[in-house]
Amino acid sequence: MPQLKNLVLALAMCGAATAHAADIKVGIALDISGPFSALGAEARDGFELAIEKLGSKLGGQPAEFLRTDFGGNPEQANQLVARYLQRDGIHFFTGPIGSNAALAVGPALFAAKVPYLSSNPGPSAYAGDKCNPYFFAQYQNDTYDEAAGKVANEKGYRNVVLIAPNYPAGKDHLNGFKRLYKGVVKDEIYTKLGQIDYAAEIAQIRAAKADAVFFFLPGAMGINFVKQYIGGGLKDVPLIAPGFSADEDVIQAVGEPMLGVLNTAHWTHDLQVPANAEFVAAFRKKYDGRYPSVYAAMAYDTLMAMDAAVRDAGGKVDDREAVLKALKNPSFKSVRGEFKYGVNNFPVQNYYLREVGKDAEGRLTNKLVGTTLEQHQDAYVGACKM
Repeated sequence: MPQLKNLVLALAMCGAATAHAADIKVGIALDISGPFSALGAEARDGFELAIEKLGSKLGGQPAEFLRTDFGGNPEQANQLVARYLQRDGIHFFTGPIGSNAALAVGPALFAAKVPYLSSNPGPSAYAGDKCNPYFFAQYQNDTYDEAAGKVANEKGYRNVVLIAPNYPAGKDHLNGFKRLYKGVVKDEIYTKLGQIDYAAEIAQIRAAKADAVFFFLPGAMGINFVKQYIGGGLKDVPLIAPGFSADEDVIQAVGEPMLGVLNTAHWTHDLQVPANAEFVAAFRKKYDGRYPSVYAAMAYDTLMAMDAAVRDAGGKVDDREAVLKALKNPSFKSVRGEFKYGVNNFPVQNYYLREVGKDAEGRLTNKLVGTTLEQHQDAYVGACKM
């Protein structure tokens, strides 16, 4: 009988330990396949580095990080979120690259009062009239392009052609550029999401005879566009972009033709911030010396924000008000440096100009040129009624 009693006690303790191990659950929807697969892989690596650094804990408590590929499909994202909410009982959500997926899954998460910390998209709707206390952004889509529009003015580009995929983020990005650009838009071209053949669009651009081309074509779309653009004899027409179209994935895939491409972002790997230096060094050590992209940096920051919020809320993840208050007043050291949230939970932060060049080792990469917009707030915050 004593042996049976001890066995029951041991099993009970094992069960308690198992239950404790899943006290905090994070749902991470990954774009490992589909139109944003290259970007999804970058985000995945940022998440993995953060999970490793945190020892699979949040706020010092054991956490389970549920990582599932949804292929960049908004309908599949909805199904995944339903499963995360109903079966897994997640406390936080993050992951999707596309704004179309973010807009699709938001309503269910908000209704369930589950904080959605975006690791990339910042749709204009969530910054404005559809803002929600449970959505926290890394940036607002338009802001990268507002910075690029300012750069185009400073470079003296009197007329430009704009090109982007025809989906919510594509429209946001082109609207952002036009907001601060003072020249003439000679043509505005929308392509299919995931398109890789740009022969017709390049002919259209050539005919426009513009001073420069502004392009928002992330991942494989940007890789194919730049290769075909240079191959089509347009190397003398400067390219300017938001950072997503000229990040590490695009630079390494395209190679030398990327030299000199100007792009804007809220972060760069050579930003002189202690937390950033630590992150970049750890990333390069873990991933064979390659530089992190903005997608990896945002994914890493996202989990660091969750970690700080759990700690600041005293570990009470079911106390939604305490968690929201902690998220709204972040205490973690961000790789981007100092920032604060506006009333719509979108950051007020700096935006930088980067230029593709070579580092001391001769490796093609983005290099910080300077600050373009200081402590910049998005244009939609006035429509947010929070």
